[in-house]
Amino acid sequence: MLFATGLGLSSANVAATVSPAEAAALGGDKLTCNGAEKAGSTTGVAQWTGRFKGSWPGITRKSGYEPGPYADEKPLFTITAVNAAQYAGQLSEGEKALLKKYPNTYRMNVYPSHRDFDDAPETCARAKQNAVSAELVDDGKGVKGVAGAIPFPYPESGLEAVWNVGNAGRMYSEHAIFDIADVYPGGTVGWGRQELKVLVDNDTPGRQTSYSDKIAAHFFAVSMLPERDRGLVAVGFQPNNYTDSSTQSWQYQPGTRRVRQAPEVGFDYPVPPAGFRTSDDDHGFNGSPERYDWKLVGKREIYIPYDNFRINDPALKYSELIKPDTVNPDYLRYELHRVWIIEGTLKKGFRHIYAKRRLYADEDSWLVSTADNYDGRGQLWRVPLITYHYSQEGHAWHRGVSIYQDLQSGSYEAGYLVNESRLWWEINRPMSVSQFTPGAAARLSH
Repeated sequence: MLFATGLGLSSANVAATVSPAEAAALGGDKLTCNGAEKAGSTTGVAQWTGRFKGSWPGITRKSGYEPGPYADEKPLFTITAVNAAQYAGQLSEGEKALLKKYPNTYRMNVYPSHRDFDDAPETCARAKQNAVSAELVDDGKGVKGVAGAIPFPYPESGLEAVWNVGNAGRMYSEHAIFDIADVYPGGTVGWGRQELKVLVDNDTPGRQTSYSDKIAAHFFAVSMLPERDRGLVAVGFQPNNYTDSSTQSWQYQPGTRRVRQAPEVGFDYPVPPAGFRTSDDDHGFNGSPERYDWKLVGKREIYIPYDNFRINDPALKYSELIKPDTVNPDYLRYELHRVWIIEGTLKKGFRHIYAKRRLYADEDSWLVSTADNYDGRGQLWRVPLITYHYSQEGHAWHRGVSIYQDLQSGSYEAGYLVNESRLWWEINRPMSVSQFTPGAAARLSH
């Protein structure tokens, strides 16, 4: 069932039309600060409580892995290829396709729905400020507003909605060594490994940054596996406005022992080591929205990956998680939630390997949990399943294992694996911009 339909973009430079009264309603009795409905549904979507604010009963540590507050729950039921038709109205097209393609290995364990985690107070305050002041600028390549919260709690177009997706609340810094499993038909696995640091200027506390500032986030990645890429260093930044800038990257190549600016790494740049996903696949979608016409289809109840603490457990070995066709479904948790459906259709004259993409963004967080990506023939091609867990350090949702299923080749990638890593996620630790410069890449290489 759709709760809203047919919202299109009428102008890319239109100021917000939200009244002060509507802005004041955010965080009130009916709506969360992000504009989500607090009420549950008779079909199983939980009522929003926001009762857990950076912590929850039974938590044992201030940082690192925690099993979460729902670890003892059992599945309500399991969706399989046999009973998929019974739940078709609550499934994405990608989930339906996975059930059909892998009837013996893909299934969805459905747990009780929960909406218990709250945003930080400053995030709420910024979202309410953006409600009355944010606007699209430069033909939708940029946005005005206060950073550190979504710009449009009351989205009126697909373009506004996709800017919410790109600015959903996340950590201001991340540091981990993670593994990447590229699984080919038959179960052969190619392994990658990276050390990753991320500093998000827009979310750094104590800085009332603006979406008009040049840089949104910095990244620093060191390849450790496969052997052919060992020692490759990439640093760069993502801008807030894509009118005169794009994602910039500099690379240190061990073979040349020099740092050089890399070619364009945005849009459909194939992400190493195997190119099973594109650069703008990260988090379901990120980067410039300029190559697509975006449509806000409406809201719908969907079973999506949610509250996925267990899949990131250091006690879980890769041999148990990484299986042929898809990851072991016993470690994935699905819940019924309302999602915004946002469709992007490739503009005439623009290039991208995805001719159409449909994003399913959680109503509460605006994070994309799954998506349908289509090729130029209109065939469903790739389906990401992004798992998130609430971080006690970040007071927000954090990405965990991210799965990218290729329906056409029968392969998949599981990235951001930290289960057997010697460095699990370090969240919201102080970092300096000087750690993300081309000079920093050069210094690391010596």
